[in-house]
Amino acid sequence: MNPQQTENEYFERVVQVNRVSKKTKGGDKRSLSVLVVVGDRKGQVGVGLGKATEVQAAIRKATTYAKKHMIKVSLNGRTIPHSILLKKGAAQVLLKPAPVGSGVIAGGAVRVVVEAAGIHDIVSKALGTENKASNVYATLEALSRLKKIKQ
Repeated sequence: MNPQQTENEYFERVVQVNRVSKKTKGGDKRSLSVLVVVGDRKGQVGVGLGKATEVQAAIRKATTYAKKHMIKVSLNGRTIPHSILLKKGAAQVLLKPAPVGSGVIAGGAVRVVVEAAGIHDIVSKALGTENKASNVYATLEALSRLKKIKQ
């Protein structure tokens, strides 16, 4: 296996790119902040925030962080084991299991995290805020709190 093959087994998606400016004595210091979601589509997902003066460097930093801090998601076949409502900061996320074949019914930020985790059937609603970063972190927290249903 070559190094590119092992690198491409992860699903990577840039969720948000922010231009950040800081006032200093010599003038404005500009940089970019990038939010990236990384997953293996088999139950592991991570989120990283990278900051640099160039987009590619920020994406690389965010991806590295996300891969190091991945969480394991409890799955029940192609969906989640139970519904969960979680509030983190201003974001509130509702995740509910769905029957086979219904697909991913989720909005932008939640959809990216759920697809990266490998969940194929789910219904979700992001409440409270439209901030993508807040919704991504709330979704990640909700997925980490899922418990496996004992049979």
